[in-house]
Amino acid sequence: MAGEGCAFEQTFSFTPLPAKTFSFQQDKDTLNLLMKWSMLGRISAQAYSFDSNFHPYSCETFALCFFKDPKVIHSLRNMEDKLRVPLEKPVVSVSVELVPCTKISMELFDPIFSCGILRPSGDVVKCFHDVYPDFDELRQMLQEEDSEHYYVVGKTERKEFLFCLFKHLCLGGELCQYEDNIDPYISTTKKLYKDLISVQKDTDTRKISVVSTVLKVSAYDESGICFPGTQDEEQTFAYLIVDPVKRNVTLFYHIFGMGKFTL
Repeated sequence: MAGEGCAFEQTFSFTPLPAKTFSFQQDKDTLNLLMKWSMLGRISAQAYSFDSNFHPYSCETFALCFFKDPKVIHSLRNMEDKLRVPLEKPVVSVSVELVPCTKISMELFDPIFSCGILRPSGDVVKCFHDVYPDFDELRQMLQEEDSEHYYVVGKTERKEFLFCLFKHLCLGGELCQYEDNIDPYISTTKKLYKDLISVQKDTDTRKISVVSTVLKVSAYDESGICFPGTQDEEQTFAYLIVDPVKRNVTLFYHIFGMGKFTL
């Protein structure tokens, strides 16, 4: 999907919510892992409120209005102790991908524990690779479609935001020190997912379901792509995670590269 102008029928205005905190940005163990994975200082989340009803069919308009909003631009330019985004030129268009987000448990990862990628201890099995000397079966499953384990997690499940989040953490940043055991990846994925996603319980059935809509987004100015980065890199990503009930949206993003890593 691509949007080039806020629709006449509907526009959105946004207000930063600096008081809203995310536990992954404060939890010492999580911060230590993000530093080890070369993501600390390059991954961030910021919450905003918005003023109109959101529906998935308006996601392009929503995203474009977001990146054109003066308050959003100002907040991204002035985020303290976080990764700042200049957005020096006006955004003229966006690309938007609707990311499925339906999971309320970690069962999606069960097949990984019984297919040969891991040892019974949870240790990741190492493997030979032509390019990367210290490669393993987990990263091969995540990245290479010709891997014998690629579809141990089905096509539909691989598109889920929960799996995308897990993959991002496993691949890490530019100077990533990869884990020998899968547990830190699973536990951190769970923490971030609970942090970012909103759920509700049906009063009649008592079933819990996800209410958030997740949009993978890129913004473009007159020169080309400007957010989340100017280079095409799988580990440079941005998501708008919309809670239509509370009218809140979280911008969650990571910019691949080397930066300042401090606790």
